[in-house]
Amino acid sequence: MTAYLIRRLFQMVIVVFIVSIFMYFMFSIAPGGPLAGLAQQQRRITPEQLARLRAQYELDLYWPIRYTRWLVGWPMGPITLGGNEVFANVPVGCYLEATPAEGGGCKDFVYASELPQLHPVVKSSRGILFGDFGPSTVVQPGQPVWGLLMSRLGATLELQFISLGLALLIGIPLGIYSAVKQYSRFDFTFTTGAFIGSSMPTFFFGLMFILLFSVLPSLAQSRWPWLIALPPGLQQAVRPYEITSWLPKITPGSPFDRFLHLIMPVTVLTIINISFWSRFLRSSMLEVLRQDYVRTARAKGLREQLVINKHALRNALIPFITVLVLTIPGLFAGAILTETVFAWPGMGRLFNDALQRSDYNIALAFIYITTILTVFATLLGDILYAVVDPRIRYS
Repeated sequence: MTAYLIRRLFQMVIVVFIVSIFMYFMFSIAPGGPLAGLAQQQRRITPEQLARLRAQYELDLYWPIRYTRWLVGWPMGPITLGGNEVFANVPVGCYLEATPAEGGGCKDFVYASELPQLHPVVKSSRGILFGDFGPSTVVQPGQPVWGLLMSRLGATLELQFISLGLALLIGIPLGIYSAVKQYSRFDFTFTTGAFIGSSMPTFFFGLMFILLFSVLPSLAQSRWPWLIALPPGLQQAVRPYEITSWLPKITPGSPFDRFLHLIMPVTVLTIINISFWSRFLRSSMLEVLRQDYVRTARAKGLREQLVINKHALRNALIPFITVLVLTIPGLFAGAILTETVFAWPGMGRLFNDALQRSDYNIALAFIYITTILTVFATLLGDILYAVVDPRIRYS
């Protein structure tokens, strides 16, 4: 097991490194960027002003240089060997580009010796390997990206843990019972509902819930004041409000207020997760129930409950674990569509805002952390294989 873990950890480091290069390169060549909003103002901005703005976001540096500074905070200047500066006159970027009338190309290069003046350490990231993801450039300019991520993590974990826990508590028994009662009326009803739940887009579910349980009841309360109108979004209210005539006003930030705001986003995520988990476990259980060792257990006269729980379910959980552990990155990443529809202040909404507003430091940090969690989740899945199935051995 130790040798296996060492090999896997080495592979994980290589995978994360390759993914980091690829995603940084893709963000570098993607259209837009922090200065995309200035495209319509090009005629009013001089080339010198645009060059200063590019330098502010380090866009004047070549992307391999920006990548190494983003990864490890290096280089910050020319290399010093034996007290002498090496490669001080090597171009590391282009400060001012020549116009087409001037023949194009670079008019004013950035040299390694100029990095301490143009891009000092206090303005640059010390590198993500040292836990510094740099500052936000657009969403909240100047604020550390790590602080922004941590400020949104609590809301995402609250939403994800509750919905995932409910989905597993409800979906696993439904999947097992549906497999045991294959082709029964319950199985047909359950399968139809699961297909509907998994085929509906998340944003459509969210909008329908807001319409049915918030907008329409609010409009109908003038005639039927006893109807309940749930809050349509956010994590908590900003001022006292009423949801029906037979309850007092809700205090913003109270436990009941937070509970009311959780109902719709949690319900949407729970329904979608139940549809997926239950159908997956049903398929796995059906495959196991057809195996010879299950028929043998029944032929020996074992109780059906013992056959299902001990012989069938344990083996059906092996492929189920593969999918389950891959939800770990989602606990951090959040539900982008659900958080956006319900204006939930979580990680998914932050990532969506960063992409739409071209805040690449936040987007890169989000993808990088999600990649690390994904490769660790796959390793955890392999370890749990050996726990669930004693036939599996790693060497």
